[in-house]
Formats: sequence, structure tokens, C-alpha cells
Amino acid sequence: MFMSGIETLVPFIGNKSKGEEPTIIIDSREASSAPKILKGLVEKGVIIKTQMLDKADYIISDQCAVERKTVNDFVYTLTRRYLFEQLFSTKDIYSKTLLVLEGYLPVVYKYSSIQPQAVWGAMFNLAKNGVAIVNTGSHKETVDFLYTAARQEQIVEKRSPIVHSYKKCDTLTDAQIYFIASLPSIGREKATAILETYKTPVNALMNVDHWSKTVDGLGPVITNKVKDVISTPYKESNQCQNCETAEN
Repeated sequence: MFMSGIETLVPFIGNKSKGEEPTIIIDSREASSAPKILKGLVEKGVIIKTQMLDKADYIISDQCAVERKTVNDFVYTLTRRYLFEQLFSTKDIYSKTLLVLEGYLPVVYKYSSIQPQAVWGAMFNLAKNGVAIVNTGSHKETVDFLYTAARQEQIVEKRSPIVHSYKKCDTLTDAQIYFIASLPSIGREKATAILETYKTPVNALMNVDHWSKTVDGLGPVITNKVKDVISTPYKESNQCQNCETAEN
């Protein structure tokens, strides 16, 4: 990718101006669970503000938000759905939404409970939907990255860190996507494709048997999981095992 204008390496290698240090807003839960990162940022001179954030862990500017996950935590979230929905909804508010993966990434080849392809597929899904991924090897590298990113946004590009409010399902379309995306192994991208094909959620559910033939990326495994959820009689003692399946 070519750089133009102020997008050069100069801001990263230039001397710091006295009194010019960035401010980072950190989620209070992240501040408690990652004290080494908090300490490292303070030692670099970053002005820290903590508060309960709805989505991201770090607010860098009015356009940039960062979610941090260790590699182990990221792999664990592949058996849940919330991370993807969280990141995509964050990107609706912050155009520069980033995921920092902290740790040794090749460790994914040593997991026995999940295939490496699932990890790479999840990363590709995030990247192609506009969520940038940065891999840092340790908390020290995470500190360096956050500090550099904050200086670039605030000192160079003159953007202030601002916490934007989140609004779920602002439109009817949002509500429809959210509804279909909540089904097992569907997610936002597949939900959009389903609705583009069947137009309404009701029509989509009535034709679930045909999804594998009419919607790219949907096979019988996924459609059977969805059919189980929408057709199995409710029992209070049931555990929603299907809801814990990995993203496909």
C-alpha cells in the first residue's frame, strides 16, 4: 500500500515534542485485567482515562478503536459468536477498528480441539470485512503499538479520542440482520446473503431446507444446525450446545 501526504514513516521515527503525549481511553475491565499494559502506557507518558466501554478495549481517536485478545482467548472465542458481532458493531461506529492479537500465533497448530484452518478463516473473515488485525508478541509490543497508534492519530492527524454511543438495531434492516445472524454458525455476512436471497426473515426460515442450494457458503451442516434450533420443542433444561459451535 502506497503512502501519501502525511502518511509517511516520519511521525514514527521523529523526536517527541515536549508536552505532546497522547490520551488513551481504556475500558475499566481491561485496565484491571491487563495491568502491565496500563503500567507500560503510563511509563511512556500516555494520559490514561478509564471508563466502562460498551465494545472496544481502547479508544485511540474519534475514528479508531482497538480490541485486544490474547491468541488463546481468540481461539476460545471461535466457539462463541459475540466477538465477531462485537467487532462488526464497533466498526459501524469507529471506521478504523482493529483487533490486537497478543501472543505467539503459530501456537494454533498445537491445539487439539480446533483446526488451524478455523483460526485463519476467522481472521480472514474479520479482515475482509474491514477489521484490521495486528499480531503482537507480548504485552510490551502491545504497549508500543498502542502508543505509536495513539500518537499517529492524535499528534500527527490531530484527532481526539472520543467515546461514541452504540445503538443496536438502529434500522429495520439492522434488526433483520441481527436476528438471522444470531442463528448457529451464521453471523453477519451469511445473514446478509440469506436476506438478499429470501428478502424477509420469515421467508428465509420457511425455506431453510434450500439454503445450501441458493446461498454461497451454506452447506447441510450449518442448515441442519439452524433447523434444530427453529424446529426443536423448547425445554427449559436444554443446554444450547449448538450456540457454542465454531464460526464457519
